[in-house]
Amino acid sequence: MIWYHMVYTPEGKMFQSYESTRNSNLKATASEAVLKGIAEDGGLYVMRGLEHKSINIENLKGKRYPEMAASVLKLMLDDFPENKIKECVCKAYTNKFSTDEITPLVKIGDSYITELFHGPTSAFKDVALSILPYLMRISYEMNNINGEIIILVATSGDTGKAALEGFKDVEGTKIAVFYPENGVSTVQKRQMVTQEGSNTYVCAIRGNFDDAQAGVKKIFTDEKFVEELKKKNKMFSSANSINVGRLVPQIVYYFYSYARLVEKGAIKIGDKVNFSVPTGNFGNILSGYYAKILGLPVNRLICASNENNVLYDFIRTGIYDSNRKFYRTISPSMDILVSSNLERLLYYVSGKNNEEVKSLMEDLNSFGKYEISTEMREKINSVFYADCVFKEETEKTIKETFNKYGYLLDTHTAVAYKALEKYKKQTGDNTLSVILSTASPYKFSGSVYKSLYGVADGNEFEIMKKLFEKTGVPVPENLKGLSNKTVLHTDVCQVNEMESYIKTIKTNRTDGQASVLETEG
Repeated sequence: MIWYHMVYTPEGKMFQSYESTRNSNLKATASEAVLKGIAEDGGLYVMRGLEHKSINIENLKGKRYPEMAASVLKLMLDDFPENKIKECVCKAYTNKFSTDEITPLVKIGDSYITELFHGPTSAFKDVALSILPYLMRISYEMNNINGEIIILVATSGDTGKAALEGFKDVEGTKIAVFYPENGVSTVQKRQMVTQEGSNTYVCAIRGNFDDAQAGVKKIFTDEKFVEELKKKNKMFSSANSINVGRLVPQIVYYFYSYARLVEKGAIKIGDKVNFSVPTGNFGNILSGYYAKILGLPVNRLICASNENNVLYDFIRTGIYDSNRKFYRTISPSMDILVSSNLERLLYYVSGKNNEEVKSLMEDLNSFGKYEISTEMREKINSVFYADCVFKEETEKTIKETFNKYGYLLDTHTAVAYKALEKYKKQTGDNTLSVILSTASPYKFSGSVYKSLYGVADGNEFEIMKKLFEKTGVPVPENLKGLSNKTVLHTDVCQVNEMESYIKTIKTNRTDGQASVLETEG
Protein backbone atom coordinates (compact mmCIF):
# COMPACT_ATOMS: atom_id res chain seq x y z
CA MET A 1 0.00 0.00 0.00
CA ILE A 2 1.08 3.57 -0.64
CA TRP A 3 1.32 5.50 2.59
CA TYR A 4 2.79 8.68 3.93
CA HIS A 5 4.65 9.52 7.07
CA MET A 6 5.30 12.96 8.48
CA VAL A 7 8.73 14.42 7.90
CA TYR A 8 10.29 15.91 11.02
CA THR A 9 13.06 18.37 11.75
CA PRO A 10 15.87 17.33 14.09
CA GLU A 11 13.88 19.16 16.81
CA GLY A 12 10.85 16.98 16.15
CA LYS A 13 8.69 19.64 14.45
CA MET A 14 6.66 18.64 11.42
CA PHE A 15 7.23 20.30 8.08
CA GLN A 16 3.51 20.40 7.26
CA SER A 17 3.84 23.82 5.65
CA TYR A 18 1.30 23.26 2.85
CA GLU A 19 -2.48 23.10 2.98
CA SER A 20 -5.41 22.87 0.57
CA THR A 21 -6.80 26.18 -0.69
CA ARG A 22 -10.25 24.90 0.30
CA ASN A 23 -9.63 23.23 3.66
CA SER A 24 -7.04 24.23 6.27
CA ASN A 25 -7.29 20.78 7.85
CA LEU A 26 -5.85 19.12 4.75
CA LYS A 27 -2.15 19.72 5.40
CA ALA A 28 0.92 18.27 3.73
CA THR A 29 4.67 18.48 3.66
CA ALA A 30 6.21 19.89 0.50
CA SER A 31 7.24 16.42 -0.65
CA GLU A 32 3.70 15.09 -0.09
CA ALA A 33 2.28 18.02 -2.05
CA VAL A 34 4.64 17.24 -4.94
CA LEU A 35 3.56 13.60 -4.93
CA LYS A 36 -0.18 14.18 -4.63
CA GLY A 37 -0.36 17.07 -7.09
CA ILE A 38 -3.82 18.09 -5.92
CA ALA A 39 -5.47 17.91 -2.51
CA GLU A 40 -8.14 15.31 -1.71
CA ASP A 41 -10.91 17.92 -1.84
CA GLY A 42 -9.89 19.18 -5.27
CA GLY A 43 -8.11 22.21 -3.81
CA LEU A 44 -4.55 23.22 -4.65
CA TYR A 45 -1.67 23.06 -2.20
CA VAL A 46 -0.40 26.44 -0.97
CA MET A 47 2.32 27.36 1.50
CA ARG A 48 0.68 28.68 4.65
CA GLY A 49 3.58 30.83 5.87
CA LEU A 50 4.78 32.16 2.51
CA GLU A 51 4.76 35.76 3.75
CA HIS A 52 7.31 34.83 6.43
CA LYS A 53 9.80 33.56 3.83
CA SER A 54 12.22 35.86 2.05
CA ILE A 55 15.15 35.82 -0.34
CA ASN A 56 18.03 38.27 0.06
CA ILE A 57 18.72 39.55 -3.44
CA GLU A 58 22.20 40.66 -2.42
CA ASN A 59 23.06 37.00 -1.90
CA LEU A 60 22.02 36.16 -5.45
CA LYS A 61 24.53 38.46 -7.13
CA GLY A 62 26.93 36.56 -9.34
CA LYS A 63 25.13 33.24 -8.90
CA ARG A 64 24.60 31.00 -11.90
CA TYR A 65 21.09 29.78 -12.60
CA PRO A 66 21.49 26.35 -10.92
CA GLU A 67 22.85 27.95 -7.74
CA MET A 68 19.95 30.40 -7.66
CA ALA A 69 17.47 27.59 -8.28
CA ALA A 70 18.86 25.62 -5.35
CA SER A 71 18.40 28.62 -3.03
CA VAL A 72 14.79 29.24 -4.07
CA LEU A 73 13.75 25.59 -4.08
CA LYS A 74 15.20 24.89 -0.64
CA LEU A 75 13.16 27.79 0.73
CA MET A 76 9.89 26.61 -0.85
CA LEU A 77 10.35 22.84 -0.57
CA ASP A 78 11.37 23.02 3.03
CA ASP A 79 11.35 19.32 3.96
CA PHE A 80 13.76 18.39 1.15
CA PRO A 81 17.37 17.89 2.32
CA GLU A 82 19.65 20.55 0.87
CA ASN A 83 21.96 17.99 -0.75
CA LYS A 84 18.98 16.40 -2.51
CA ILE A 85 17.82 19.78 -3.83
CA LYS A 86 21.28 20.40 -5.26
CA GLU A 87 21.29 16.94 -6.80
CA CYS A 88 17.93 17.59 -8.51
CA VAL A 89 19.07 20.97 -9.80
CA CYS A 90 22.30 19.57 -11.19
CA LYS A 91 20.51 16.77 -13.08
CA ALA A 92 17.81 19.11 -14.41
CA TYR A 93 19.97 21.95 -15.68
CA THR A 94 23.17 20.28 -16.85
CA ASN A 95 23.47 19.75 -20.62
CA LYS A 96 19.70 19.94 -21.20
CA PHE A 97 19.43 23.54 -22.35
CA SER A 98 21.00 25.12 -25.41
CA THR A 99 22.52 27.88 -23.28
CA ASP A 100 24.30 27.74 -19.91
CA GLU A 101 22.24 30.73 -18.81
CA ILE A 102 19.10 28.57 -19.01
CA THR A 103 16.88 31.69 -19.27
CA PRO A 104 18.97 34.44 -20.95
CA LEU A 105 17.97 38.10 -20.83
CA VAL A 106 17.92 40.08 -24.11
CA LYS A 107 17.45 43.84 -24.54
CA ILE A 108 14.82 44.88 -27.08
CA GLY A 109 14.25 48.63 -27.33
CA ASP A 110 13.58 50.07 -23.89
CA SER A 111 12.62 46.72 -22.39
CA TYR A 112 14.10 43.27 -21.85
CA ILE A 113 12.96 39.82 -22.84
CA THR A 114 13.65 36.75 -20.72
CA GLU A 115 13.91 33.83 -23.13
CA LEU A 116 12.36 30.75 -21.55
CA PHE A 117 12.46 28.54 -24.62
CA HIS A 118 15.98 27.11 -24.70
CA GLY A 119 15.04 23.76 -23.20
CA PRO A 120 14.45 20.36 -24.84
CA THR A 121 10.93 21.20 -26.12
CA SER A 122 11.44 24.94 -26.90
CA ALA A 123 8.86 26.16 -24.39
CA PHE A 124 8.96 27.75 -20.94
CA LYS A 125 7.48 24.62 -19.35
CA ASP A 126 10.90 22.96 -19.74
CA VAL A 127 12.33 25.01 -16.89
CA ALA A 128 10.03 23.37 -14.37
CA LEU A 129 9.42 20.03 -16.04
CA SER A 130 13.12 19.31 -16.36
CA ILE A 131 13.36 19.18 -12.57
CA LEU A 132 9.92 17.87 -11.51
CA PRO A 133 10.69 14.18 -12.21
CA TYR A 134 13.77 14.41 -9.98
CA LEU A 135 11.82 16.17 -7.23
CA MET A 136 9.22 13.44 -7.47
CA ARG A 137 11.81 10.66 -7.20
CA ILE A 138 13.25 12.22 -4.06
CA SER A 139 9.70 12.55 -2.73
CA TYR A 140 9.20 8.82 -3.29
CA GLU A 141 12.19 8.10 -1.12
CA MET A 142 11.26 10.61 1.58
CA ASN A 143 7.76 9.18 1.91
CA ASN A 144 8.70 5.50 1.68
CA ILE A 145 6.72 4.87 -1.49
CA ASN A 146 7.37 1.66 -3.35
CA GLY A 147 4.38 1.67 -5.69
CA GLU A 148 3.72 3.31 -9.03
CA ILE A 149 2.73 6.92 -9.66
CA ILE A 150 0.58 7.79 -12.66
CA ILE A 151 1.09 11.32 -13.91
CA LEU A 152 -2.05 12.83 -15.45
CA VAL A 153 -1.64 15.91 -17.62
CA ALA A 154 -4.05 18.22 -19.39
CA THR A 155 -2.25 20.43 -21.89
CA SER A 156 -2.97 23.35 -24.16
CA GLY A 157 0.13 22.39 -26.11
CA ASP A 158 3.45 22.95 -24.36
CA THR A 159 3.05 21.25 -20.98
CA GLY A 160 2.26 17.92 -22.63
CA LYS A 161 5.48 17.52 -24.57
CA ALA A 162 7.62 18.94 -21.76
CA ALA A 163 6.06 16.55 -19.24
CA LEU A 164 6.35 13.57 -21.59
CA GLU A 165 10.01 14.33 -22.20
CA GLY A 166 10.67 14.86 -18.48
CA PHE A 167 9.02 11.63 -17.31
CA LYS A 168 10.03 9.44 -20.27
CA ASP A 169 11.24 6.06 -18.93
CA VAL A 170 11.43 7.36 -15.34
CA GLU A 171 11.26 4.33 -13.08
CA GLY A 172 8.09 3.96 -11.04
CA THR A 173 5.99 6.29 -13.20
CA LYS A 174 3.58 6.26 -16.10
CA ILE A 175 2.38 9.46 -17.75
CA ALA A 176 -0.85 10.07 -19.66
CA VAL A 177 -1.36 13.36 -21.52
CA PHE A 178 -4.67 14.72 -22.82
CA TYR A 179 -4.73 17.53 -25.38
CA PRO A 180 -7.54 19.25 -27.36
CA GLU A 181 -7.73 17.57 -30.78
CA ASN A 182 -8.02 20.84 -32.70
CA GLY A 183 -6.57 23.20 -30.09
CA VAL A 184 -2.79 22.92 -30.48
CA SER A 185 -0.37 23.90 -33.23
CA THR A 186 0.83 21.37 -35.79
CA VAL A 187 4.30 21.39 -34.23
CA GLN A 188 2.95 20.98 -30.70
CA LYS A 189 0.82 18.02 -31.77
CA ARG A 190 3.69 16.43 -33.67
CA GLN A 191 5.94 16.74 -30.62
CA MET A 192 3.44 14.82 -28.51
CA VAL A 193 2.27 12.11 -30.91
CA THR A 194 5.85 11.12 -31.78
CA GLN A 195 6.91 10.87 -28.12
CA GLU A 196 8.97 7.80 -27.37
CA GLY A 197 9.20 6.05 -24.00
CA SER A 198 7.79 2.82 -22.62
CA ASN A 199 5.69 4.68 -20.02
CA THR A 200 4.21 7.48 -22.15
CA TYR A 201 0.59 7.75 -23.32
CA VAL A 202 -1.04 10.51 -25.34
CA CYS A 203 -4.70 10.99 -26.17
CA ALA A 204 -6.53 13.77 -28.02
CA ILE A 205 -9.93 14.79 -26.68
CA ARG A 206 -12.88 16.14 -28.63
CA GLY A 207 -13.09 19.40 -26.73
CA ASN A 208 -10.92 22.30 -25.59
CA PHE A 209 -8.25 22.62 -22.90
CA ASP A 210 -10.80 23.51 -20.22
CA ASP A 211 -12.57 20.24 -20.95
CA ALA A 212 -9.30 18.32 -20.66
CA GLN A 213 -8.41 20.05 -17.40
CA ALA A 214 -11.85 19.45 -15.91
CA GLY A 215 -11.64 15.80 -16.93
CA VAL A 216 -8.28 15.32 -15.23
CA LYS A 217 -9.50 17.02 -12.04
CA LYS A 218 -12.56 14.78 -12.05
CA ILE A 219 -10.35 11.69 -12.19
CA PHE A 220 -8.22 13.01 -9.32
CA THR A 221 -11.27 13.44 -7.09
CA ASP A 222 -13.01 10.17 -8.01
CA GLU A 223 -12.75 8.52 -4.59
CA LYS A 224 -13.76 5.08 -5.86
CA PHE A 225 -11.15 5.12 -8.61
CA VAL A 226 -8.45 6.46 -6.30
CA GLU A 227 -9.20 3.77 -3.74
CA GLU A 228 -9.10 1.13 -6.46
CA LEU A 229 -5.62 2.32 -7.38
CA LYS A 230 -4.43 2.26 -3.76
CA LYS A 231 -5.33 -1.41 -3.55
CA LYS A 232 -3.01 -1.97 -6.50
CA ASN A 233 -0.23 0.11 -4.93
CA LYS A 234 -0.70 2.98 -7.37
CA MET A 235 -1.56 6.69 -7.05
CA PHE A 236 -2.20 9.73 -9.21
CA SER A 237 -0.13 12.88 -9.45
CA SER A 238 0.07 15.79 -11.84
CA ALA A 239 2.68 17.58 -13.92
CA ASN A 240 0.43 20.59 -14.55
CA SER A 241 1.16 23.81 -12.70
CA ILE A 242 -1.47 22.77 -10.17
CA ASN A 243 1.43 20.75 -8.75
CA VAL A 244 3.67 22.86 -6.48
CA GLY A 245 6.64 20.97 -7.89
CA ARG A 246 5.82 22.57 -11.27
CA LEU A 247 5.01 25.98 -9.88
CA VAL A 248 7.93 26.59 -7.53
CA PRO A 249 10.79 26.19 -10.08
CA GLN A 250 9.20 28.96 -12.16
CA ILE A 251 9.84 31.47 -9.35
CA VAL A 252 13.55 31.17 -10.07
CA TYR A 253 13.66 32.93 -13.43
CA TYR A 254 12.00 36.02 -12.00
CA PHE A 255 14.87 36.37 -9.54
CA TYR A 256 17.39 35.43 -12.21
CA SER A 257 16.05 38.09 -14.58
CA TYR A 258 16.30 40.71 -11.84
CA ALA A 259 19.84 39.68 -10.89
CA ARG A 260 20.91 39.85 -14.54
CA LEU A 261 19.45 43.37 -14.83
CA VAL A 262 21.55 44.39 -11.84
CA GLU A 263 24.66 42.81 -13.37
CA LYS A 264 24.02 44.66 -16.65
CA GLY A 265 23.76 47.96 -14.76
CA ALA A 266 20.18 48.47 -15.95
CA ILE A 267 18.92 48.76 -12.34
CA LYS A 268 20.24 48.91 -8.79
CA ILE A 269 19.20 46.45 -6.10
CA GLY A 270 15.90 47.67 -4.70
CA ASP A 271 14.68 49.27 -7.94
CA LYS A 272 11.26 48.01 -8.98
CA VAL A 273 10.61 46.13 -12.22
CA ASN A 274 7.48 45.28 -14.23
CA PHE A 275 6.93 41.83 -15.71
CA SER A 276 4.60 41.24 -18.67
CA VAL A 277 3.44 37.64 -18.93
CA PRO A 278 1.34 35.86 -21.60
CA THR A 279 -1.23 34.17 -19.43
CA GLY A 280 -3.60 31.23 -19.73
CA ASN A 281 -3.74 28.94 -16.71
CA PHE A 282 -2.22 31.64 -14.43
CA GLY A 283 0.71 29.52 -13.25
CA ASN A 284 3.55 31.48 -14.83
CA ILE A 285 2.36 34.88 -13.62
CA LEU A 286 1.48 33.45 -10.20
CA SER A 287 5.14 32.49 -9.85
CA GLY A 288 5.90 36.19 -10.25
CA TYR A 289 3.45 36.96 -7.45
CA TYR A 290 5.22 34.43 -5.26
CA ALA A 291 8.54 36.09 -6.13
CA LYS A 292 7.13 39.44 -5.03
CA ILE A 293 6.01 38.00 -1.68
CA LEU A 294 9.51 36.53 -1.26
CA GLY A 295 11.04 39.99 -1.61
CA LEU A 296 11.56 40.61 -5.33
CA PRO A 297 10.93 44.34 -6.04
CA VAL A 298 8.04 43.81 -8.46
CA ASN A 299 6.09 46.91 -9.41
CA ARG A 300 3.39 45.43 -11.66
CA LEU A 301 2.62 42.00 -13.05
CA ILE A 302 0.98 42.58 -16.41
CA CYS A 303 -1.45 39.80 -17.24
CA ALA A 304 -1.64 39.56 -21.03
CA SER A 305 -4.60 37.72 -22.59
CA ASN A 306 -5.71 36.92 -26.13
CA GLU A 307 -9.34 36.75 -27.36
CA ASN A 308 -10.13 34.39 -24.47
CA ASN A 309 -9.89 37.36 -22.12
CA VAL A 310 -11.59 36.02 -19.01
CA LEU A 311 -8.63 37.09 -16.84
CA TYR A 312 -8.66 40.60 -18.33
CA ASP A 313 -12.30 41.00 -17.34
CA PHE A 314 -11.74 39.47 -13.91
CA ILE A 315 -8.83 41.69 -12.90
CA ARG A 316 -10.69 44.78 -14.09
CA THR A 317 -14.12 43.95 -12.60
CA GLY A 318 -13.67 41.34 -9.86
CA ILE A 319 -16.11 39.06 -11.69
CA TYR A 320 -14.83 35.78 -13.09
CA ASP A 321 -17.23 34.59 -15.79
CA SER A 322 -16.32 31.59 -17.95
CA ASN A 323 -19.75 31.62 -19.61
CA ARG A 324 -18.55 33.06 -22.87
CA LYS A 325 -17.57 32.09 -26.35
CA PHE A 326 -14.37 30.06 -26.61
CA TYR A 327 -11.97 31.16 -29.34
CA ARG A 328 -9.31 29.11 -31.09
CA THR A 329 -6.53 31.62 -31.64
CA ILE A 330 -3.03 31.92 -33.07
CA SER A 331 -1.74 31.77 -29.46
CA PRO A 332 -3.34 28.41 -28.57
CA SER A 333 -1.49 27.79 -25.29
CA MET A 334 -3.50 30.71 -23.89
CA ASP A 335 -6.86 29.43 -25.11
CA ILE A 336 -8.20 28.81 -21.63
CA LEU A 337 -11.38 29.98 -19.88
CA VAL A 338 -10.86 28.31 -16.49
CA SER A 339 -7.50 29.38 -15.06
CA SER A 340 -6.75 26.88 -12.30
CA ASN A 341 -3.92 28.68 -10.55
CA LEU A 342 -6.06 31.73 -9.93
CA GLU A 343 -7.42 29.73 -7.00
CA ARG A 344 -4.07 30.10 -5.26
CA LEU A 345 -4.14 33.87 -5.67
CA LEU A 346 -7.66 33.95 -4.19
CA TYR A 347 -6.35 32.09 -1.15
CA TYR A 348 -3.74 34.74 -0.42
CA VAL A 349 -5.79 37.86 -1.21
CA SER A 350 -8.69 36.53 0.88
CA GLY A 351 -6.40 36.40 3.92
CA LYS A 352 -6.09 32.60 3.62
CA ASN A 353 -9.84 32.19 3.98
CA ASN A 354 -10.26 28.57 2.88
CA GLU A 355 -14.03 28.67 3.25
CA GLU A 356 -14.27 31.74 1.01
CA VAL A 357 -12.11 30.07 -1.65
CA LYS A 358 -14.16 26.90 -1.44
CA SER A 359 -17.37 28.88 -1.88
CA LEU A 360 -15.99 30.73 -4.92
CA MET A 361 -14.86 27.47 -6.52
CA GLU A 362 -18.28 25.92 -5.87
CA ASP A 363 -19.88 28.91 -7.61
CA LEU A 364 -17.51 28.45 -10.54
CA ASN A 365 -18.36 24.75 -10.77
CA SER A 366 -22.11 25.31 -10.45
CA PHE A 367 -22.64 28.54 -12.35
CA GLY A 368 -19.43 29.07 -14.34
CA LYS A 369 -18.79 32.36 -12.54
CA TYR A 370 -18.07 34.06 -9.23
CA GLU A 371 -17.51 37.54 -7.83
CA ILE A 372 -14.86 38.48 -5.27
CA SER A 373 -15.10 41.12 -2.55
CA THR A 374 -14.03 44.72 -3.08
CA GLU A 375 -11.15 44.18 -0.65
CA MET A 376 -9.84 41.19 -2.60
CA ARG A 377 -10.16 43.07 -5.87
CA GLU A 378 -8.20 46.03 -4.48
CA LYS A 379 -5.41 43.72 -3.33
CA ILE A 380 -5.21 42.15 -6.79
CA ASN A 381 -5.24 45.53 -8.54
CA SER A 382 -2.37 46.75 -6.37
CA VAL A 383 -0.12 44.17 -8.04
CA PHE A 384 -1.74 43.04 -11.29
CA TYR A 385 -2.66 44.93 -14.43
CA ALA A 386 -4.52 43.26 -17.28
CA ASP A 387 -4.87 43.83 -20.98
CA CYS A 388 -5.86 41.76 -23.98
CA VAL A 389 -4.40 41.58 -27.47
CA PHE A 390 -6.30 40.06 -30.39
CA LYS A 391 -5.12 38.45 -33.63
CA GLU A 392 -4.60 41.55 -35.76
CA GLU A 393 -2.60 43.36 -33.07
CA THR A 394 -0.57 40.20 -32.37
CA GLU A 395 0.39 39.82 -36.03
CA LYS A 396 1.24 43.51 -36.32
CA THR A 397 3.42 43.32 -33.20
CA ILE A 398 5.39 40.37 -34.59
CA LYS A 399 6.03 42.21 -37.86
CA GLU A 400 6.90 45.57 -36.31
CA THR A 401 9.25 44.06 -33.71
CA PHE A 402 11.12 42.06 -36.32
CA ASN A 403 11.37 44.97 -38.75
CA LYS A 404 12.55 47.37 -36.04
CA TYR A 405 14.83 45.17 -33.94
CA GLY A 406 15.39 42.00 -35.97
CA TYR A 407 13.88 40.05 -33.07
CA LEU A 408 11.39 37.27 -33.83
CA LEU A 409 8.52 36.90 -31.35
CA ASP A 410 6.25 33.90 -31.11
CA THR A 411 2.49 34.49 -31.02
CA HIS A 412 2.25 34.31 -27.21
CA THR A 413 5.21 36.55 -26.45
CA ALA A 414 3.83 39.06 -28.95
CA VAL A 415 0.66 39.29 -26.84
CA ALA A 416 2.73 40.12 -23.76
CA TYR A 417 4.89 42.57 -25.72
CA LYS A 418 1.86 44.50 -26.97
CA ALA A 419 0.13 44.38 -23.58
CA LEU A 420 3.19 46.07 -22.09
CA GLU A 421 3.05 48.79 -24.74
CA LYS A 422 -0.61 49.39 -23.91
CA TYR A 423 0.16 49.48 -20.19
CA LYS A 424 2.85 52.12 -20.65
CA LYS A 425 0.59 54.25 -22.83
CA GLN A 426 -2.39 54.03 -20.49
CA THR A 427 -0.53 54.53 -17.20
CA GLY A 428 2.54 56.56 -18.11
CA ASP A 429 4.58 54.14 -16.01
CA ASN A 430 8.10 53.90 -17.42
CA THR A 431 9.43 51.44 -14.85
CA LEU A 432 11.93 49.09 -16.47
CA SER A 433 10.02 46.09 -17.79
CA VAL A 434 10.72 42.46 -18.61
CA ILE A 435 8.63 40.41 -21.03
CA LEU A 436 8.60 36.66 -20.48
CA SER A 437 9.06 34.92 -23.82
CA THR A 438 7.36 31.57 -23.43
CA ALA A 439 8.08 29.72 -26.69
CA SER A 440 10.24 29.59 -29.77
CA PRO A 441 8.59 31.25 -32.80
CA TYR A 442 9.20 27.98 -34.67
CA LYS A 443 6.55 26.22 -32.60
CA PHE A 444 4.03 28.46 -34.38
CA SER A 445 5.81 28.92 -37.71
CA GLY A 446 2.67 29.32 -39.82
CA SER A 447 1.22 32.13 -37.74
CA VAL A 448 4.58 33.89 -37.36
CA TYR A 449 5.35 33.63 -41.09
CA LYS A 450 1.90 34.93 -42.01
CA SER A 451 2.38 37.84 -39.60
CA LEU A 452 5.60 38.80 -41.38
CA TYR A 453 4.74 38.11 -45.00
CA GLY A 454 0.95 38.05 -45.24
CA VAL A 455 0.56 34.49 -46.47
CA ALA A 456 1.79 31.08 -45.33
CA ASP A 457 1.61 28.41 -48.03
CA GLY A 458 2.60 24.79 -47.40
CA ASN A 459 2.60 22.66 -44.26
CA GLU A 460 3.99 23.81 -40.94
CA PHE A 461 7.38 22.19 -41.48
CA GLU A 462 7.85 23.63 -44.96
CA ILE A 463 6.98 27.03 -43.53
CA MET A 464 9.50 26.50 -40.73
CA LYS A 465 12.22 26.11 -43.36
CA LYS A 466 11.04 29.21 -45.24
CA LEU A 467 10.95 31.23 -42.01
CA PHE A 468 14.56 30.38 -41.32
CA GLU A 469 15.61 31.19 -44.89
CA LYS A 470 13.95 34.61 -44.75
CA THR A 471 14.78 35.67 -41.17
CA GLY A 472 18.06 33.89 -40.44
CA VAL A 473 16.79 33.01 -36.95
CA PRO A 474 18.06 29.49 -36.18
CA VAL A 475 15.58 26.63 -35.86
CA PRO A 476 15.93 24.87 -32.46
CA GLU A 477 17.69 21.54 -32.82
CA ASN A 478 14.83 19.65 -31.16
CA LEU A 479 12.40 20.79 -33.85
CA LYS A 480 14.59 19.85 -36.80
CA GLY A 481 13.52 16.55 -38.36
CA LEU A 482 10.31 16.46 -36.32
CA SER A 483 8.22 15.91 -39.45
CA ASN A 484 10.09 12.69 -40.19
CA LYS A 485 9.54 11.09 -36.79
CA THR A 486 7.16 8.14 -36.50
CA VAL A 487 3.71 8.80 -35.06
CA LEU A 488 3.30 6.53 -32.00
CA HIS A 489 0.11 7.90 -30.42
CA THR A 490 -3.18 8.05 -32.33
CA ASP A 491 -5.84 7.73 -29.61
CA VAL A 492 -8.81 10.09 -29.50
CA CYS A 493 -11.67 10.10 -26.98
CA GLN A 494 -14.70 12.09 -25.89
CA VAL A 495 -14.36 14.20 -22.74
CA ASN A 496 -16.65 11.85 -20.82
CA GLU A 497 -14.48 8.91 -21.86
CA MET A 498 -11.24 10.13 -20.27
CA GLU A 499 -11.54 7.99 -17.14
CA SER A 500 -12.45 4.93 -19.18
CA TYR A 501 -9.46 5.62 -21.39
CA ILE A 502 -7.16 5.70 -18.36
CA LYS A 503 -8.58 2.39 -17.09
CA THR A 504 -8.54 0.47 -20.32
CA ILE A 505 -5.89 1.95 -22.64
CA LYS A 506 -3.72 -0.49 -24.47
CA THR A 507 -0.69 0.64 -26.38
CA ASN A 508 -0.86 0.62 -30.18
CA ARG A 509 2.91 0.74 -30.36
CA THR A 510 5.22 -2.10 -31.20
CA ASP A 511 6.69 -2.28 -27.70
CA GLY A 512 3.87 -4.53 -26.48
CA GLN A 513 3.31 -2.56 -23.28
CA ALA A 514 0.18 -3.51 -21.32
CA SER A 515 -2.44 -1.11 -20.04
CA VAL A 516 -1.53 2.18 -18.34
CA LEU A 517 -3.04 1.38 -14.98
CA GLU A 518 -4.00 -2.25 -15.21
CA THR A 519 -7.00 -1.58 -12.96
CA GLU A 520 -9.28 -4.01 -14.78
CA GLY A 521 -9.28 -7.64 -13.73
